[in-house]
Amino acid sequence: MRPLSTEILAAFSVSQAHGAQHWIRTHVLDTTFKGLYQANAFDLCLLIPYFIVLIILAAYGVHRYQLVWMYYRNRKNKTTDPPQHFAELPRVTVQLPIFNEQYVIDRLVEAVCKLDYPKDKLDIQVLDDSTDETVEVAREVVERYAALGNPISYIHRTNRHGFKAGALQEGMAVCKGEFIAIFDADFVPPADFLQKCIHHFAEPEIGMVQTRWTHLNRNYSFLTEVEAILLDGHFVLEHGGRSRKGVFFNFNGTAGMWRKQAIEEAGGWQHDTLTEDTDLSYRAQVKGWRFKYLQDVECPAELPIEMTAFKTQQARWAKGLIQCSKKVLPFLYRSDVPRRVKVEAWYHLTANISYPLMIVLSALMLPAMVLRFYQGWFQMLYIDMPLFLASTFSISSFYLVSQKELYPKTWLRTFMYLPALMALGIGLTVTNTKAVLEAIVGKQSAFARTPKYRVTNKGEKSIAAKKYRKRLGIIPWIELAIGTWFAACVWYAVSRENYITVPFLCLFVFGYWYTGLMSLLQGRFDSLMGRTASPETHTKPFPVGV
Repeated sequence: MRPLSTEILAAFSVSQAHGAQHWIRTHVLDTTFKGLYQANAFDLCLLIPYFIVLIILAAYGVHRYQLVWMYYRNRKNKTTDPPQHFAELPRVTVQLPIFNEQYVIDRLVEAVCKLDYPKDKLDIQVLDDSTDETVEVAREVVERYAALGNPISYIHRTNRHGFKAGALQEGMAVCKGEFIAIFDADFVPPADFLQKCIHHFAEPEIGMVQTRWTHLNRNYSFLTEVEAILLDGHFVLEHGGRSRKGVFFNFNGTAGMWRKQAIEEAGGWQHDTLTEDTDLSYRAQVKGWRFKYLQDVECPAELPIEMTAFKTQQARWAKGLIQCSKKVLPFLYRSDVPRRVKVEAWYHLTANISYPLMIVLSALMLPAMVLRFYQGWFQMLYIDMPLFLASTFSISSFYLVSQKELYPKTWLRTFMYLPALMALGIGLTVTNTKAVLEAIVGKQSAFARTPKYRVTNKGEKSIAAKKYRKRLGIIPWIELAIGTWFAACVWYAVSRENYITVPFLCLFVFGYWYTGLMSLLQGRFDSLMGRTASPETHTKPFPVGV
């Protein structure tokens, strides 16, 4: 029998023969077949667009890092308390644009009527374009609060001309205030909202003040948790970075306040884009009006609880920003604003072009992997990987930083949401690509509202979900098909021992399958899980108390 030391040496020799060193020697250092592969014209036709797409996506990814740098580099420019105050409070008009919002209108009106502001200096307009029972519900709510002495009026349109922008413009024509605060139907402004915003307008050059959205139903589901992180990234790093740097940023359509004169000088509300708020913001800032962002002033709102509602919202924003880029960038670049403002505006307004590029990348991924495998996996490590990291890991760092800023004690829990966050962004590609292409070719579409269900607690349900739920036709099936395509890419990568790309590919698989399945099965989970309606479920179109 051999001594133990001899056995250990023999085992070590076997491990060396079949372990990491063996793998590196045979896969990295072995040059037996070096030079046998030569790229031909067909290969170049695949690889050139593949790398062009990767480089463009990486450029937008690097810009996310730049926003983080802008945020921290200019922290001394954060807006806090107003430098001066009005000696006498000015008159303010609060506009509440609604469309088929029967389940949340009473909550909104109640919150606005509780605003801490002199009643003789306040006017409240409910701008209702509804076509369902909301008309009766909203009128009843307005009459009830008006009878209690609140300065509130009801304006109902039947033609919906210009959608939300048209309603705001029509309301502005009869508003009495020098300043206009705007809240969408799913928002619940705190009582001190106006007092925290109004004094910033004591500086005569300030045209708009935007506050930060928070979330009434953040903990409702896994989806709402991820949505909240996405919005926090926008409001902390995009708005925070741009406002601190002194470049243009946009009003978000709600939870903000305007100087009426700034709206008028910029040309008023226009409805030729689906993001009328961004359109007006750029026109006003080109005119010389300054904007302020109040990160510490919060205004809670309701997040979409269903995948179809979330997709509707994201597609509208994606299409609207591309429409704005076509409309705004030409006159912005002809203006005399600083070059850094123009560059940042380009990144801001054209960022959604990445969605069609992701579709191109999806189609090229598998053939490019095959070609890159035969060229040598090490080339993928030092060429492809840096581009992938710039495109994808910038997203994770971007949202991690925003959560660290808002929740310094609990931000580490964000790590467990990062894969889903990145996958969800990938899964939106098909819906948002359709929206972006429609904007590029100039196809107009109606303003698709995001349904509000008035649910905040986990497990809570409302009949509004069934009433307002939308289907997305063939798109979920396309998402499932693309997810299957990436599953084939995963199989190929594993079979060729290209393990380093597998985590990235799995994100694509999960993202497309998750958004596709959730869109198809949304609303069916309740019956499968045996959920019953909660005590808060509305059983009639009139909210409780009306």
